[in-house]
Amino acid sequence: MKTVMKNMVVQHRVARRCLRTGPVTAAYERKVDAGEVRRDDAQVALAAKLDALHESLASLPPVPMRTDHQKEGSTTSSGPLLLARSLASTQSFLRKKFYLWSFGPPPRGIYIHGPVGVGKSFLMDLFYALVNVPNDDSCCNSDSHSHAKISKRRVHFHEFMLDVHHRIFVYKQEHPRGDAIPIIAQQLAQEAQLLCFDEFQVTDVADAMILKRLFLFLSDWNVVVVATSNRAPDALYEGGINRSLFLPFIDMLKHTFDIFSMEDSQKDYRLESRADGQSYFWSNKDIHGDNNIYNNIQAQLEEIFGGTAYTAEAESISVLFGRTVQVARFNDRCAWFDFSELCNQPLGAADYISLCRRFPVIIMERVPQLDSNHLNEARRFVTLIDACYESRTRLVLAAQVPLDELFVDFEAQVESSDGDGELIVNDKGGNSSSFATTMIRTKEGKYYEWSATGRIGVSLAQFSSANDLAFSFRRATSRLVEMGGKGWGRQ
Repeated sequence: MKTVMKNMVVQHRVARRCLRTGPVTAAYERKVDAGEVRRDDAQVALAAKLDALHESLASLPPVPMRTDHQKEGSTTSSGPLLLARSLASTQSFLRKKFYLWSFGPPPRGIYIHGPVGVGKSFLMDLFYALVNVPNDDSCCNSDSHSHAKISKRRVHFHEFMLDVHHRIFVYKQEHPRGDAIPIIAQQLAQEAQLLCFDEFQVTDVADAMILKRLFLFLSDWNVVVVATSNRAPDALYEGGINRSLFLPFIDMLKHTFDIFSMEDSQKDYRLESRADGQSYFWSNKDIHGDNNIYNNIQAQLEEIFGGTAYTAEAESISVLFGRTVQVARFNDRCAWFDFSELCNQPLGAADYISLCRRFPVIIMERVPQLDSNHLNEARRFVTLIDACYESRTRLVLAAQVPLDELFVDFEAQVESSDGDGELIVNDKGGNSSSFATTMIRTKEGKYYEWSATGRIGVSLAQFSSANDLAFSFRRATSRLVEMGGKGWGRQ
């Protein structure tokens, strides 16, 4: 009898909550009641914000009808090309005016920023899962908020930009002088009217210029964007080359998005999880030494690898833009790499995403401590971690230091003398705490190679990239802890 009464009280409490809250908050509270998460004020506020967007999606204007301006890319002479662009601009303006008059403006997107591990992606994913899901009997507001089917896409920002660059590449093959961005915006709009980006960041001048125009066109096509980021809008691409050209995008972002800050939340909830000890191994001994710790680690890696390695011939994994990445040691489910194979080579997100799609488990050994003397290698390693995290690929690491010492934090600042810029990168700790290096930008805007270490071919692209990497270090550590938990990965 007591059990029945208790269940009735719980059901009554849930029913009352659903009367006064939206679906995201209701789902969040169910997880709190189940003990899956702890209630957090900032998360509760974000859930309410996402509830409002969820409700407003019911009145999302449809994607406008196709126009003929997509064919402008086939025009080669400058006169017709300018005329086509002028017509496209006029059509875009009239189309937007017509849809604003007929349906009203599309809902404002949400840009969520804050430290790592505070629940940004968790709440966005909760919202994303509920879009197009009709309210059941547990929520009593279903009669007033039934949603039409809305196409949607949730993607890590690395992968999204790779997709955009590939679309540009394909378009330019056929239309070398055409403008790909309006066409790509329409393609994206027709595929998804709701875009959810995780880990939004801008570290490249080419991406900065693409995004400025792409988001304007997406707005024309009534696409709603939700994004999470470790950076506030004003800090995006901070210190980047020709950043002044990117500032209009930031203004547009603040004008068309609701900016939600979780900067006051300093609790990294991922670090509360406990790894099972089967994804991160370390030994401070010489990796070639014959010692018990090293041998024990190798035995455990072999057990995780499982099966027989296919060593007769390397496997070539297809990557975007017609490239391939080679895997020398692998079996049906697992690939085994040395750190240098994946992070000392000119590889990037496209390569790592392709590897994750092919293998549910990736082993990497001989991982060094990563400080300001290994910025390029660290950047690749962080990108690999992000790719594994997004695809739920199990990443097993054998390193030379404990996890809490893997990334050595650093500071980057720009100092000027007589108009020249000098980028200084200093470690905050670790074995290289006295290390400093420079990259010089002249008055003409040219950059000299970052070579104070004497290492040829190592370069640091820009100040913003260094500081974004410092953010990424904290995110990577947090994610590695979560990824080391029991049950992480895909079958």
